[in-house]
Amino acid sequence: MKTYLFDFDGTLVDSMPSYAAATIRILEENHVPYPEDIVKITTPLGYAGVGELYVKMGLPKSAEEIVSIIKSYALEDYKHTIPLKPSVREFLEKRKSEGVRLAILTASPHEMLDVCLKRVGVYDLFDHVWSSDDFGLKKSQPEIYLAAAKRLNADISEITFFDDNITALQTAKRAGLRTVGVFDPTSEDCAQEIKDTVDKYILTFGELL
Repeated sequence: MKTYLFDFDGTLVDSMPSYAAATIRILEENHVPYPEDIVKITTPLGYAGVGELYVKMGLPKSAEEIVSIIKSYALEDYKHTIPLKPSVREFLEKRKSEGVRLAILTASPHEMLDVCLKRVGVYDLFDHVWSSDDFGLKKSQPEIYLAAAKRLNADISEITFFDDNITALQTAKRAGLRTVGVFDPTSEDCAQEIKDTVDKYILTFGELL
């Protein structure tokens, strides 16, 4: 059985502006300097990982407080406004009808992930919806992809992984998955690096219909 494993933010939904704004806002409010590629760095970490990173960067709060604040900034967008990216619904429905097994593996927590998927009407298309929190691992760790394959009862080489983030794609590729890079404006600066890493690169899911 073919298995497709998807990232969520920036891959299936156009949420990266909301995520980026929330994660940067807390740094700016606390006058903590950050590198230009902070969104690229934080995307595969999950909220808990971001909290730990920001403590190391000198943000004067606990990791738990940081996570709570960032989530509060972003949650309303996930509940009410974040849309699917172009052709995602059609692609998922077509592959589901063909018997492809669909799953999500994202750094986003379930309180944002589930409510958004249900609102846009695709939650029930997935056989599994996982946050990295469910594994206690980050998407920058190859072990998370091996663990997902075990839960799917699938050989790692039989899984195709879709993501917009270079770190996650490089890690999944090293773990042995087939990889598809998905364009997102927030990762445009490393588009060539992604193309050099993945098995296939797409601008939209419409190219795969």
